[in-house]
Amino acid sequence: MHVALTGATGFLGLRLVRRLLEQHDSLTVLAHAGSRDALGRIARFMELTGAPAESVAELPVRIRVVEIELGQPRMGLADAEFRRLADELDVIWHSAGNINLDDDLVNLRRVNVEGTRSVLNLAAAGARRPMVHHISTAFVGGARREGVVYEDELDAAHGFENGYERSKYEAETLVHEWSLAHGRSAVVMRPSILVSALPPHPELPLHPLQFFGRIAESARLGTTSTGVDVPEKDRPVVRVVGHPRGHLNLMPVEHTADVMVRLANGPHSTRVETYHVVHDHDVPVTTLVALMERMFPVRVQLVANRPDDPTPLEAAVALHPGFAPYLSHRRRFDDTRVRTLLGAVSSGVRVDLDYLGSGLDTEWTASPPESPAGHGHTGPAFRQYRLATQAAVRTSAC
Repeated sequence: MHVALTGATGFLGLRLVRRLLEQHDSLTVLAHAGSRDALGRIARFMELTGAPAESVAELPVRIRVVEIELGQPRMGLADAEFRRLADELDVIWHSAGNINLDDDLVNLRRVNVEGTRSVLNLAAAGARRPMVHHISTAFVGGARREGVVYEDELDAAHGFENGYERSKYEAETLVHEWSLAHGRSAVVMRPSILVSALPPHPELPLHPLQFFGRIAESARLGTTSTGVDVPEKDRPVVRVVGHPRGHLNLMPVEHTADVMVRLANGPHSTRVETYHVVHDHDVPVTTLVALMERMFPVRVQLVANRPDDPTPLEAAVALHPGFAPYLSHRRRFDDTRVRTLLGAVSSGVRVDLDYLGSGLDTEWTASPPESPAGHGHTGPAFRQYRLATQAAVRTSAC
């Protein structure tokens, strides 16, 4: 079976590469033309997450890189090359996307909508009628902040919190139109917010919550103190818009890739099938507040509206308006169709303050120092991540 993947060097894409190589002898990576060496970035990820040296050494044999331009006709390929690529594929995974919540809608559409159109055109041209697995987001549910979002829902009635949500909604609509026009099946997978306990590294992509680290750096300008160094009574109050009973679904990215590959192997009809790939518990907004207070020398106060007289730190938080509305969300994502197909899909990972704190550390060292339980490279969340990663690599076909 010939499988292709876009977005292979992204936060989720790197994990999909590892899972797909467990099931297939080879993989075609459709990489952005002119970007940094895709194969080298995949190999580096494998090394940093504990893959055996022999597995990494085999990657050039098992992975073929085809450089493309997603937003261009025929993906920027010559006619003959585009046709040859299309005719040899049995499955196309589309994971590439612009996940910048605060980006301009024009830029978001260029990648998320037109890129999806290019993938669908490639699938339509293929003699083997390749199956399309489209990675969307649970947040196409839009600006509805309460209630239940169901897997088969797709409408714009509630509006959208940001341009990212709108662009992903428009991309998913394209998948439905393509399926109807060509009489073809497709699978749409909607993950929630992806997170990891793997600390940041300059050679690895950021995960969505790591903008907290950038805010933290802003908070520390002009002071040598960290959040734990400043007595509680001396910390300034920072007002952040949010609901005290709000909650968000944060999904460990390794578990996400595993569930997605299992879903792809399931029986499929001749229509679009949509699955919410979400965690089995939500994270209270108060946990995110505690995370901010762990990183910043502040006390966070949730308020209903943005302050009219923001302090410099409150202004720094406001530089990320795309994420801010989620602190007021109290909705739930239904995943009945996932559980019907796969049964219970618990990751065994509790996404809590310690887990999130591990994933937002600012240093990576070969021999990490001892740190408080739950923090850094020696805490239980990070050890759990490394054990899960190494177990996945050991079962790989590499």
